[in-house]
Amino acid sequence: MALAPDASSVAAGRKLSGSGPWSATGASGAPAAVWGLCQGSGKTPYATVVDLAGPAYKCSCPSRKFPCKHAIGLLLLWAAGGVPDADEPAEHARTWLESRAQRAERTEQRAQAAPDPAAAARRAEQRRGRVADGVAELERWLHDQVEQGLAGADHAGYRPFDQVAARLVDAQAPGLADGVRRLAGVAASGDGWTARLLDELALLHLLVRAHARVESLDAPTAAVVRRRLGEPERLQDVLAGPAVRDRWQVVGQRDTAEERLVVRRVHVRGEASGRDAVVVAFAPPGQPLDVPLLVGSVVDADLHLYPGDPTRAAVGERHGEPEPLRDVRGVTLGDAAAAWSALLAADPWATALPVVLDTVTPVPSDHERTWHVVDAAGAALPLAASDRCWRLLAVSGGAPVTLVGDRTPTGLQAVAAWADGEVVLL
Repeated sequence: MALAPDASSVAAGRKLSGSGPWSATGASGAPAAVWGLCQGSGKTPYATVVDLAGPAYKCSCPSRKFPCKHAIGLLLLWAAGGVPDADEPAEHARTWLESRAQRAERTEQRAQAAPDPAAAARRAEQRRGRVADGVAELERWLHDQVEQGLAGADHAGYRPFDQVAARLVDAQAPGLADGVRRLAGVAASGDGWTARLLDELALLHLLVRAHARVESLDAPTAAVVRRRLGEPERLQDVLAGPAVRDRWQVVGQRDTAEERLVVRRVHVRGEASGRDAVVVAFAPPGQPLDVPLLVGSVVDADLHLYPGDPTRAAVGERHGEPEPLRDVRGVTLGDAAAAWSALLAADPWATALPVVLDTVTPVPSDHERTWHVVDAAGAALPLAASDRCWRLLAVSGGAPVTLVGDRTPTGLQAVAAWADGEVVLL
């Protein structure tokens, strides 16, 4: 149930968790998989298979959700003992499982292949040249915006910004391209847009100037600048770095659409360290997101932090099976404010800090246009306006709750709440 993308998928999966719609079901241990045919409204049943080692899913239904309701129903049926063991997978399951194994083998071979140092050095030098050209062009464009003035930017639409962003993508500076694309939304954000747009232009200019002297910056700051420019980071390089071992509580997740990708941010908190981090996964729309963490569980594992980003981590070695989450403790609003200040000191371009706030109460304003969370000491923090505010109020009943979210420049974006002994996604 924790694998389900939303509550409606859980409800739909429950309806398919009985043996009635299923036929030709089976489960095997090597490979660890479960499969079956589910009769829908058409003549041809849907062929469903789940790779339990992933977990990963394949279904012939047209759903864009992963896992779909058929995969959830099949897993519930299997968990209840309703799927018999089989010596080998059915044909449709075997074909898909073998293709997954072959892709994994090719990926492993590429990762283990000895790199050509000379070729790598040439590619790096070429990329540095393209990035430098793109940054120089962006600096000229930023100066033009200030010299010409901002009047009319709120009616210009996305096209002028997209054209500049496209050139930065060609220059292999996707981080700068993302920053330029955001400008169109800032210009169209209503009253006070000019000040907000000027702030964003200033941050881009700061990044341009930082790039000009990146070689003379201290190592942590240089790593931040390179990451903000969009320098590629290989997962194997991140996993080769230092590890932080803890019992990591999986306390929330949030899916968003960015460009042509679905992005999932999974919030984790260290039981011993009290450290908050996010594990991020990307996938094209309609494709499964590979995040080996289930909300509501505790995992004893190594987490490896990304260079230049103290909040993002990759999951390394595990030291046991996941356990149910029993309790969640957070920090005060004062501690969260100090952590946000520390993050901005290290990374002036930071836009989100994962936090878990202890015993805070959601409070709407008189006009219900702005919301805050208030802690026992009377400190308050604005809540980013969204439907999540109302869901948080419903979950809390107006009483204090432990709240999971992202601290942003405009306040807190609520992600989940710990209420009545379970994580509730907002």
